[in-house]
Amino acid sequence: MNKKKICILTISLNMGGAERVISLLLKHLVHDYDVTLVLLSDDIEFDIPEQVTLHVLGKSNILKNKPPHSKLKSTVMFIYKYYKIVKREKFDIAMSFLALPNIINSIIANYVNHKKTHTVISERCYPSEMYKQGTFAMKMAKLFYPIFYNKNDRLFSNSVHINEDLKENFKIKIPMDVIYNPIEISHPKPFKDSYDGSAPFKIINVGSHSHAKNQELILNALRTLDTNVSLTILGTGNLTQDLKDYIQTHHITNDIHMPGKVKNVGEYLLQSDCFVLSSITEGFPNVLLEAMAIGIPVISTNCMSGPLEILNDNEEVTIDDGEFYLAKYGILINVNDNIALTKAITFFKDNDDMRKKYSDLGYKKAKQYDLPEIYKEVKLLLDNEY
Repeated sequence: MNKKKICILTISLNMGGAERVISLLLKHLVHDYDVTLVLLSDDIEFDIPEQVTLHVLGKSNILKNKPPHSKLKSTVMFIYKYYKIVKREKFDIAMSFLALPNIINSIIANYVNHKKTHTVISERCYPSEMYKQGTFAMKMAKLFYPIFYNKNDRLFSNSVHINEDLKENFKIKIPMDVIYNPIEISHPKPFKDSYDGSAPFKIINVGSHSHAKNQELILNALRTLDTNVSLTILGTGNLTQDLKDYIQTHHITNDIHMPGKVKNVGEYLLQSDCFVLSSITEGFPNVLLEAMAIGIPVISTNCMSGPLEILNDNEEVTIDDGEFYLAKYGILINVNDNIALTKAITFFKDNDDMRKKYSDLGYKKAKQYDLPEIYKEVKLLLDNEY
């Protein structure tokens, strides 16, 4: 029996959340389907299984820091090249991740034999939060999302809140599912709490240095914590120098390490005592789950979307300003509340039993997102599209 043919379209396989999800799913998809991966750029950092047919449509800098007319020209080129691939290969399903690939996939949905090729798109951010900083960007999203997204057969995201936002604020009417991001779980739990107060309490944050990830919140909290707390911030971004300037300007004397982009994130996590997610907005924070999967106790802002679903089974909470909330699997604070973050870090630092309790609870929760379990949901969705 011939395997069904599936195409996955995305921007790149750089070190991002959606890219990580695709790289994990490919490991299982190749056993059940004939898989083609189409990338808009040749920025590849994750391994690709040898069974996958790869098409790269452009260079790594093709969409970076380009004027609008240049991006439009590149997009037209992507549409033409992708259309030729889909028409030639006659895929059973053409699936895409992230906004631009989703729109390209939506355009193609009008021109291929739709009875043959079904289109499935995946939204990975909370649109109302993602675009609220720019009036023009929000207007464009509210114009183009319903025009293009509704041309597809199905949409899936990684948060119930994303789907609600798409339905209520962007008029998406096609069937929508929620499939959470997969992670790979190590058994038994790798992390062992060894903090005894003699060395600095080690906090870690992992993510792009950007407005959305908001590492400045942690730096602001450090200003009121004693120097027996250290911080490691993994990643790079357009705000890297701003973060370094903030440290200098505010004379923060804690040990702070910024080693840049690393591939051995797990090793850094294991050397830490507490993970902090400081984000203003998320789609679904992979790194929060990955920290829990290792067994590190976690503190997270209650941003849209993901942390509430992960840390409190999506049960709503009320958090007073300046206070933290002991959720089921970790600690939640309000967005941008550095006073609450200071208190939460101090709480974990001073309470061995609670650190160990949340280490165990977080690890237990993370098992629900183990790759084989999430892949079953993906396969069920794909099989139902035939």
